[in-house]
Amino acid sequence: MSGRCTIALIKPWPAAALLLCLSLLFAVCILPGLADASPNVSMRTEPKRVLLLHSFGREFRPWSEYARSIKTELERQSPWPLDIQEHTLLTARFNSPGPEAPFVDYLGSLYHDALPDIVLSIGAPAARFVQKYRGKLFPDTPMVLSVVEQRLVNKSDLTDKDVVVAVRNDFLAVFENILKVLPDTKAVAVVVGASPLEKFWIDEVKRELKPLDGRLDLVWYSDLSFDEILKRASNLPPHTALFWGLMSVDAAGVVHEGDVALRTLHSVANAPIFSYQEPFFGGGTVGGPMHSVRETSAKTVSAAIRILGGEKPANITYEPIGFGSPKYDWRELRRWGIAESSLPPDSEILFREPPLWESYRWQMLLIMAVILVQAGLISGLLHERHGRQLAEVESRQRLAELAHVNRYSAVGELTTSIAHELNQPLGSILTNTETAELMLKDSSPDLDEIRQILADIRRDDQRASEVIRRLRSVLKKAPFEVRSIELNDTVRDAIGLVRALADGRRIALTFVPASAGLHVKGDPVQLQQVILNLIINAMDAVSDADMKKREVSVSTLRTGSQAEIRVSDTGPGIAAADLASVFDPFFTTKPQGMGMGLAIARTIVEAHHGTIVATNQPSGGALFAIRLPIIR
Repeated sequence: MSGRCTIALIKPWPAAALLLCLSLLFAVCILPGLADASPNVSMRTEPKRVLLLHSFGREFRPWSEYARSIKTELERQSPWPLDIQEHTLLTARFNSPGPEAPFVDYLGSLYHDALPDIVLSIGAPAARFVQKYRGKLFPDTPMVLSVVEQRLVNKSDLTDKDVVVAVRNDFLAVFENILKVLPDTKAVAVVVGASPLEKFWIDEVKRELKPLDGRLDLVWYSDLSFDEILKRASNLPPHTALFWGLMSVDAAGVVHEGDVALRTLHSVANAPIFSYQEPFFGGGTVGGPMHSVRETSAKTVSAAIRILGGEKPANITYEPIGFGSPKYDWRELRRWGIAESSLPPDSEILFREPPLWESYRWQMLLIMAVILVQAGLISGLLHERHGRQLAEVESRQRLAELAHVNRYSAVGELTTSIAHELNQPLGSILTNTETAELMLKDSSPDLDEIRQILADIRRDDQRASEVIRRLRSVLKKAPFEVRSIELNDTVRDAIGLVRALADGRRIALTFVPASAGLHVKGDPVQLQQVILNLIINAMDAVSDADMKKREVSVSTLRTGSQAEIRVSDTGPGIAAADLASVFDPFFTTKPQGMGMGLAIARTIVEAHHGTIVATNQPSGGALFAIRLPIIR
């Protein structure tokens, strides 16, 4: 039946016939293809069985590191699924190993019906075991004997189904490395166990190190318990090093895990530890030439993949693997003071602590950013502070200039008073001088009377000088100067300047000083200016009001920690609506006033860290009160 015929008959056939035709077509064309493909699918998904045999244990270094690396790479590179089964030949770890027959019977029963596709042995004891029992256990199974020293390979028992990945120990290179990095070394204590395998290597090390006889003393710890080894290693003489060989079982018969024993030794030893096994590197050994786990594992995995892929083991051969380039632990170099310059030229230094910048880059960047932000803020604040200080200096200069102008204005109002103050002593001086001249014309002048006249002249001269001094102190232009002053004296000098003005206006000007001295910090000239402004304003208020009682009272007193100056008058007082504005610039109730006197007064008082307030007295009249901090 052809496809073309089927298509031609579809239309007239009933549905059942059409269904039958399609079923036959599926059975003829498709099912044979599935039947042909199913065996291939089954072959692709069936796992490869790998037997991994350990010599000393799954976690016994250094071989455990080789086994772990081989297993990881094998699983990664294999194109087939793997069934890796691991077993351990523990008898190699004892001084007197028991019979192997039970373990052989166990493996025989385990793999009786399903032999492994390949056997991988790790270490010399496992290699010896699989070679010895090949005929009984795995007569036709290919084997890869890995991580076995070339001297321990039983070459007479090798077959064409075996691949050897051997290593070569060069003990002379290891000990020459010790002498190179530590030239003053005189002795090396060799830490090694007492098992048959370890005793074999003791003889090999002694034989290889013959060229160092007389140059280096070797101390053997193979006949000691591990506890005794620890005691001796903690108290070694100077210029001694330790060599870590193997510690599977000590002379007392105690079994040890390699890395645990090494860590314990490292914690107590007072000398550097060297080894040729890379798995111990980074856990307490200084370093030097050593076997490469990566290179050995790579060759082992390559051989296994090629064999599982169908290649004959006899076609796969490798030369024994020697030491790689020397590697050193930077932490141990620093601990024992070994200079990097003493290392071989092709050395690699590992575990070097990265610089602080690399370890804490982001933290340091954050700290630097914070420091920069803080520096910017501090710089801005300092700039602002400098600007504020300049503004304060400029403000004080402007205040001093404005106050100076205001003082000239006030002195202008005091001109009559000042002239009167000066005319009185000058007139007295003139009168007394004329009298003295007349008396001197007499043939016998009264000398006592002349002496009294001269005393009066001196007194009047001092009085005139004092008026001029007060006037000069008020009118002098000087920067703001803060010093300790006695407030009563300052107020008294100011009143002395306006006393004549008050008398001329028929105003009673009284001063009631505090009983005790009031010492404050301030500029006496500017404080006198404030007092003068307040007294003149008070006298203006009393004069303008045509009051029967024309009085201005000034008093000083102590209020807590402050000194207070009060200036009151008997005038009409201040309008309630104006009380809040009397200290504002350009506010005045005088027809010809500029409104700057009280504003300047408040500025001066606040520059002295004080306050000034204006109120109305219950009995009538205004009261101005100034409060300044007293010096403690």
